[in-house]
Amino acid sequence: MSHPADGRPLRVAIIGAGPAGVYAADILTKAERDFEVSIDLFDAYPAPYGLIRYGVAPDHPRIKGIVTALHRVLDRGDIRFLGNVTYGRDLLLSDIRDMYDAVIFATGAIKDAPLDVPGVELEGSFGAADFVSWYDGHPDVPREWPLDAREVAVIGNGNVALDVARVLSKHADDLLSTEIPDNVYRGLKESPVTDVHVFGRRGPAQVKFTPLELRELSHSRDVDIVLYPEDFEFDAASDQAIKTNNQVKTMVNTLTNWLVEQEEREEAGREPASRRLHLHFLHAPVEITGEDGRVTGMRFERQELDGTANVRGTGEIVEYPLQAVYRAIGYFGSELPELGFDARRGVVPNDGGRVLDAEGSPVPGVYTTGWIKRGPVGLIGHTKGDALETIGNLLEDRNDLPAASRPGEDAILELLRERGIEYTTWEGWLALDEHERALGAAAGTVRTDAGEITRERIKVVPREDMVRISNEGAVQRA
Repeated sequence: MSHPADGRPLRVAIIGAGPAGVYAADILTKAERDFEVSIDLFDAYPAPYGLIRYGVAPDHPRIKGIVTALHRVLDRGDIRFLGNVTYGRDLLLSDIRDMYDAVIFATGAIKDAPLDVPGVELEGSFGAADFVSWYDGHPDVPREWPLDAREVAVIGNGNVALDVARVLSKHADDLLSTEIPDNVYRGLKESPVTDVHVFGRRGPAQVKFTPLELRELSHSRDVDIVLYPEDFEFDAASDQAIKTNNQVKTMVNTLTNWLVEQEEREEAGREPASRRLHLHFLHAPVEITGEDGRVTGMRFERQELDGTANVRGTGEIVEYPLQAVYRAIGYFGSELPELGFDARRGVVPNDGGRVLDAEGSPVPGVYTTGWIKRGPVGLIGHTKGDALETIGNLLEDRNDLPAASRPGEDAILELLRERGIEYTTWEGWLALDEHERALGAAAGTVRTDAGEITRERIKVVPREDMVRISNEGAVQRA
């Protein structure tokens, strides 16, 4: 069937080609409806997948499964991908309103949430999001990273904190089986790190990471996990959570088992590993200390559980010698041009995905989904639920959407060409994907301290190279 307004397909733009954007597009194409839809999926990067490509550690065990699922959706051919197009610079809201009946913003959250303690500005104090972007080969960050610290702190008890700690403590050779870029491998290979400390404010029963992420820590070669018996405090609420929540129970059991194994290793006099990953609980950040403008340590106030799984300070201050601190206390959304922004929560104000104006009224035809809609919490399942709600509301509004004045599918391509935007396509991504795999094949099997490792692929980093390889490949595949 056709668009109820004038007998043509409903034109929808989605800004952001990460999981949130792809799920929204997939749900819309599969929704029960009596009219056709035509979807363009935009991304600021030349390649799709968003946070999956540029925000998750390369050795994360779930990456390949998620990429496979997203690839399957985009490879069907009923969703058009247009990469290397930045909203607010290359494409304005007025352009989108001119060529589409509705737009869904799925731009996610890529900045670090702030840590408000003295010393955060010192050299050697980093945002985890920036470090993640570096080791994931983000095209818009510097190629080098200052990895000169022996003792490092990671502040936070979520999955990103564990990713950062694992990458910092892991031997670089063990990452060669991933798509890690060559510049990242060289940087990590030269790192002098011996000790990585992960600090969380609450107890072992209140951590925010998942069992899978936690167990991954124990898979690192020549890295000892170090725990501290005084951190294993459980109040009534903790005991209840352990009894009633299987995830909490699994994580607490894993941690306590590691504590027992650690004691057994010490009693047996086993030779320690060359690197250590320390897990600290009940530590609240107080101050990053420094000399001559550089990080030299960090102070924490010891905490205690108050019976409700919350914590209170004990007044006891402990200090650790450090040369670098990574803040991993959460992501935070970025303001989008021409849209409202909730600076406290880091989201676009919305009601069920309907974007709201300054007066709190829905803006016709403008929607949002994913982290920029609800904040940077939750896993893939939450992202799918977000998209389902947003698409449901868009379809409910379909008769009241402001009709595009230039709805033809070629209109956007003509505009991008007029503005000199070298956009990339799905065919271009297939060519880039093939190129990265070929780079891995050319590197072949590498002999390392960990044994022989086969390089499956090597990620291309420079944006200009990504665009060139994509567009040349797209022409060849046409």
